[in-house]
Amino acid sequence: MFVKTFAGTVVGIDAVVVTVETDITRGMGLFIVGLPDNAVKESQERIRAAFENSGFRISARKSVINLAPADLRKEGSLFDLPIAVALLAATEQIECDLLDKYMILGELSLDGSVRAIKGALPLAVRAAKEGLRGIILPEENAAEAAVVEGLEVIGVNSLRQVAAFLSGEEQIEPYHLEVEQLFETEADRFSEDFADVKGQAQAKRALEIAAAGGHNVIMIGSPGSGKTMLARRMPSIMPPLTLNEALETTKIHSVAGKLGSERGLLARRPFRAPHHLTSQVALIGGGSSPQPGEASLAHNGILFLDELPEFGRNMLEVLRQPLEDKKITVSRAKYSVEYPANFSLIASMNPCPCGYYNHPTKECTCPAGAVFRYMNRISGPLLDRIDMHIEVTPVALEELSSDRQEESSATIRERVIRARAIQTARFEGIEGVHTNAMMNSRMLREYCPLDASARTLLERAMERLNLSARAYDRIIKVARTIADLAAEEQITPAHIAEAITYRSLDRENWGR
Repeated sequence: MFVKTFAGTVVGIDAVVVTVETDITRGMGLFIVGLPDNAVKESQERIRAAFENSGFRISARKSVINLAPADLRKEGSLFDLPIAVALLAATEQIECDLLDKYMILGELSLDGSVRAIKGALPLAVRAAKEGLRGIILPEENAAEAAVVEGLEVIGVNSLRQVAAFLSGEEQIEPYHLEVEQLFETEADRFSEDFADVKGQAQAKRALEIAAAGGHNVIMIGSPGSGKTMLARRMPSIMPPLTLNEALETTKIHSVAGKLGSERGLLARRPFRAPHHLTSQVALIGGGSSPQPGEASLAHNGILFLDELPEFGRNMLEVLRQPLEDKKITVSRAKYSVEYPANFSLIASMNPCPCGYYNHPTKECTCPAGAVFRYMNRISGPLLDRIDMHIEVTPVALEELSSDRQEESSATIRERVIRARAIQTARFEGIEGVHTNAMMNSRMLREYCPLDASARTLLERAMERLNLSARAYDRIIKVARTIADLAAEEQITPAHIAEAITYRSLDRENWGR
């Protein structure tokens, strides 16, 4: 008997429908074809044990399962459940007319229970696009699949329950998720607030500008000056995710298996802080079976690299391309996958190996030339791609013990949202550009005209600081954001002057 049902596989952050064709013929044995990897081939033994422990029987005749399209490599254990269901239908152990109406996904345990899978959200999106009625998958993945509108999401916990549902013996209520309610309750919930940070007015101002314009930032300061504390509060002043941004971000985390069973949709911007011993593959993505790395998991959010010079130089250099292109392409001999990587880079570092170069009270103990060599661990091309360089000085004791109420993240966030609204209107209809940091040279000429005085000021700074052409563009972009925060249409010399102060590492003789 011939039966077919539908499953799916993930390629990059998108999914492809896989048709599971099953035929029972003369002969003996169970054969899976269609370019399966080892995990799919091993499903035979899991299915045999699950059948026996669920009260079903494996046919003694020859069973051939074809996973079409046959030229696409099938990876992972999510094919266990659709293959098992197809075998049950082909051997007439269940009778139903629903096999062609649902996408079925899930890993089987030996006792017949169903385990969670990766990539449930992009697979649910594909099922909806293909016009299927619904998707049957493990209960743990039901919340993320329920984000997709117009799709029945059937969460199951065992092979027997799936068989009962498809046979009409058991009714399972489709999982329902209130997306708008989730956004309302989660989008503004932060455990850390800028009100907790005493002093550091200049650093807070710089991070507000960075959040408003989507700029990259590096903070230089001695140990204990508050660099990490400031960085970890950055998401609390970022504008809320739009629904499309939330869906795209959630898809990446779903593919990487980073979503918990209770979370259907990421309502807050991600904050990723990999350790400096993280491997290059873990940071950028890839591997033998490509997976998104930390740079893609930070998509639409923050990638925080603490102690930047301690990361390997080669690892930092591979960040140059995603910082420019906002995407990462992982190429293999027979295929390539693309992961989005539109993140804001927030980096921090000590000014020297001992940490006290330029400290107001403590003396630097580094030998001659050590500061310069330490700074040289970060290449010029990478620094050029970081819009803002901020010096973070230690907070005075009087400020630490002050009872003065600091400005809250909510107040700062309101200004950031207003500035982002100006940019949204400015770039309306321009694909792939949402913030000032994403403007190219042509757009700079159109949206960032400078009057004579502002241009003269910038040219003098370029000559004195010996800045590159890329740094020239970065200063104008930051000045445009400063003007947006002030709700001013024209970039003034004051905006340019403030933007120039955020290029600390370009100053002549720094670290010499």
